[in-house]
Amino acid sequence: MMFYFNESDIEKKLDELIASKFETEVTEFKEAKNSFSFDELGRYFSALSNEANLHNKECAWLVFGVEDKNHIIVGTSYRTNDKDLNSLKEEIAKQTTENLSFIEIYKCYRKDPEGKDKRILLFQIPAAPKGIPIAFKRMYYGRDGESLVGLGIEEIERIRAQSKSVDWSAKVIESATLDDLDPAAIKFARELYIKKNPRLENEVPSWDDITFLNKAKILINGKITNTAIILLGKPESEHYINPATSTITWILKDKDGIEKDYEHFTCPLLFSIDEVYKKVRNIKYRYIAEGTLFPDEVQQYDPYTIREALNNCIAHQDYTLGGKIILVEKEDGELIFSNSGDFIPSSVEDVIKSDAPENRYRNSFLANAMVNLNMIDTIGSGIKRLFNIQRNKFFPLPEYDLSDHKVKVTITGKVLDLNYARKLAVDKSLSLFEIMLLDKVQKHKKLSSEEYKLLKEKSLIEGKRSNYFISSTVAEKTNQKSDYMKLRGINDEYCKKIIIDYIKEFKTAKKSDIEETLLEKLGDSMTQVQKKNKIKNILQSLRRDGIIEPQGKEWILCKK
Repeated sequence: MMFYFNESDIEKKLDELIASKFETEVTEFKEAKNSFSFDELGRYFSALSNEANLHNKECAWLVFGVEDKNHIIVGTSYRTNDKDLNSLKEEIAKQTTENLSFIEIYKCYRKDPEGKDKRILLFQIPAAPKGIPIAFKRMYYGRDGESLVGLGIEEIERIRAQSKSVDWSAKVIESATLDDLDPAAIKFARELYIKKNPRLENEVPSWDDITFLNKAKILINGKITNTAIILLGKPESEHYINPATSTITWILKDKDGIEKDYEHFTCPLLFSIDEVYKKVRNIKYRYIAEGTLFPDEVQQYDPYTIREALNNCIAHQDYTLGGKIILVEKEDGELIFSNSGDFIPSSVEDVIKSDAPENRYRNSFLANAMVNLNMIDTIGSGIKRLFNIQRNKFFPLPEYDLSDHKVKVTITGKVLDLNYARKLAVDKSLSLFEIMLLDKVQKHKKLSSEEYKLLKEKSLIEGKRSNYFISSTVAEKTNQKSDYMKLRGINDEYCKKIIIDYIKEFKTAKKSDIEETLLEKLGDSMTQVQKKNKIKNILQSLRRDGIIEPQGKEWILCKK
């Protein structure tokens, strides 16, 4: 566990570092008499943090004011202003993975060989968290003896592999006891466990709390785990999992993104799920009626959708990063759920296509406990069910943002394109994955080469790779024929006929006249620049065919 040094201890630590004959991979001495490059400091931060992880050390040390070969005291005037020195923590954090920074920066004084007092700085650098190599300005660094080098691929993978072998959620908290858990939460957990295991209805009441929690796989041999604190812990017991947090933050924003309200909810999260759910304004959404296709009104958000998304955040949060689970409710009909940690499956698309659940999890112990308490149905099936719920309501499909080492899920509680949703969602010939891809087209999201090829081969989209749009086949099914024609526009031959007819009527035509006539008739899938280039190419094609020719700055029909 990380710890800070008091004045006496840091003096002893400096003696220990100076007494060592050589620098090590986790210790670096720099004279830095007057200044030191910020970028070089950041590179050493990355290197020493990664090496501390690889050498199983809690921290590493960078010392200013000491010569690196013989460890002679020379002193440093680097950032003599305390405010400037303290701001270094924030400056480094802005450039490192997971905003990691110094644990502390210590000052002390030592006499140089001439007997003069010299200022020494000791930077205490935390080891890279398990499974997360630390980069500075997106580059990973390490040490090769005394040299600063790029961190090798093998070392990067060795650090990343740590997350696969260490289950933070199963860690036992030796100092915690059953008194640190909420009795009401334990009682509710029993009810959920019986609901999940009805055959044990008569047996569970006879178990004491320790026996029950062991069987529900929340404790390990009667000992309190991180999972127990998260799901059942009293609010004041959250400190046991520090620097991790067991917090869900609900934020309400208006249509302009301005925050209107917020509230924090902490452990026991078994109860907090309901409290957060009650905060969401799940109003009725009214459809424009068309026969009996739609009911008159539905809830904006299916209750299962909200609970499942929150439970997924709890189950898959990377608690070692110290972040909160956040639910942003937007008044214009969106819920945005986010949790810290990379998305472990290769992609959301693979989850949708796969019939089998993911075979590894960040918090296996926590996820299994949540299954036992009926909080999540079956590990691996939740995402697909979220998609199907939105599909069956004819709402846009869930949208996943997996950037910045976070998982962000947006649930839309309204129809974006009524005709598209109304017809396409009930087309039984399309698979969920195909609807997922067409949903991306509807939202103007970029398709990968493979996704584009799939939709193109099935005639579900038309247009070039950079300007695809819904095909005439789907347009007919979705009553979007007029929209389709706007997107597709007129073809080249019809463009040529319009140009020829124009010149026949008015004898000559400027390029600007032709553009004014054709621009609005070309497809909406093209930009103005692309449309003008297309007109230019058509004019040149007519010239090559001997149909028109230039006369000054105008076009005329060829005399022949």
